[in-house]
Amino acid sequence: MGTDAATVLIVDDEPWNVDLLEQELGAAGYRTASAAGGEAALAMLAQAHPDLILLDVTMRGIDGYETCRRLKADEATRTIPVIFLTALKETFEKTRAFGAGAVDYITKPFETEELLARVGVHIALRREIEAHRRSKATIRLLVEEARSDGDAMIGESQALRRVREQIAQVAATDSTVLIQGETGTGKELVARAIHERSARRDRPLVCLNCAALPRELVESELFGHEKGAFTGAIQQRRGRFELADGGTLFLDEVGDLPAEAQAKLLRVLQEREFERLGATRTLRVDVRVIAATNRALQAEVAEGRFRADLYFRLAVFPIALPPLRERRDDIPRLLQHFAQRTARRLGRAIDGIAPSFVARACAYDWPGNIRELENLVERALILSDGGLLDPAELLAAPAGATNAAPGGGGDTALEDVERAHIRAMLERARWKIEGDDGAASLLGLKASTLRGRMRKLDIRRTR
Repeated sequence: MGTDAATVLIVDDEPWNVDLLEQELGAAGYRTASAAGGEAALAMLAQAHPDLILLDVTMRGIDGYETCRRLKADEATRTIPVIFLTALKETFEKTRAFGAGAVDYITKPFETEELLARVGVHIALRREIEAHRRSKATIRLLVEEARSDGDAMIGESQALRRVREQIAQVAATDSTVLIQGETGTGKELVARAIHERSARRDRPLVCLNCAALPRELVESELFGHEKGAFTGAIQQRRGRFELADGGTLFLDEVGDLPAEAQAKLLRVLQEREFERLGATRTLRVDVRVIAATNRALQAEVAEGRFRADLYFRLAVFPIALPPLRERRDDIPRLLQHFAQRTARRLGRAIDGIAPSFVARACAYDWPGNIRELENLVERALILSDGGLLDPAELLAAPAGATNAAPGGGGDTALEDVERAHIRAMLERARWKIEGDDGAASLLGLKASTLRGRMRKLDIRRTR
């Protein structure tokens, strides 16, 4: 076992004992320090913090027991392990050593192998404990940062203040929430904010993107399955409702659920119970459901693609997220927030954001909303050489069209802006839609969403 240059403090008023211990420990690779009594040791520890203390019991002045008690009473030295050195063999004395706060004792005359073994074990144990404490502190910091970031709904526009008010109103309840808004408006951010402000914040927040699942696996993901329930079910699996028991389940893109899954979801919301696929036993759960969709669910109900009873059960407390074009006053703050956060993550230094770009960004309509803005800032930082961040060329194509949009050009003007921007990104990606270098990634959209917008806006590649 490596000593890794650990320091051992020897406290003994017999010089020959100190010399012997220094020789043995030094030969094993330890650094050593010494004190000729309890008072000297306490004074020394005001400056130095060894990894372990070897403490003689019988010394002139304050004895080892009193020295150890004072060490353990001081927060600065409380965690340093103490091993007693004693010629006393009575059980009473050994028990007294542990009562004073020692972790071990070695009986004089000692065997070198025993001494080194005990010293090595307790130093290694202390380092493990310290590493565990640092890990816990790091985890707490990361959790708090994540919670803080989850609460970071940047902006002071009237539309965003209304959303904040709704979050505050519903968070303290267990009511089901339906978040509706365009792609990229921050629906998951709102769900996390509700969870973190609720009484369930110390329980799991489990997320499921309903649109990302193959149709045949939706029910298994939601409710779990038993071994042998279907081909490929080689073991039992718990579903998201079980994993979220006591906490919150966030169902993103809930409008994409197939009809059979909609029926089972309705039952869970009403009865708080379900069965795994292939099981006969009914399970009960305590789960708060938050759903989100970029679809107009009322229109889906009218078209018969979404159950009316499920819609009303989900929409107990609806929250409508405004698109970024309806909260333009927030764009400068959002740019600054994402620029600072992304610069830290990428290790880049910038002097700020060019005012000309801020003005252009405020005029632009951001069809991909906040996600598009965040992705654009990251691309700009990757391309930046420092100084003022000015990714104007990334918005150059639609800039002329956007200048007229804020003044009330109506839906036609907005669609013209969106059409121009999507076409520009398609040209940049050479009309490739999917993949890291595809137009969907450049826009911060899902490929299916981009194709839907292309159909709606009649965007076609010209030969």
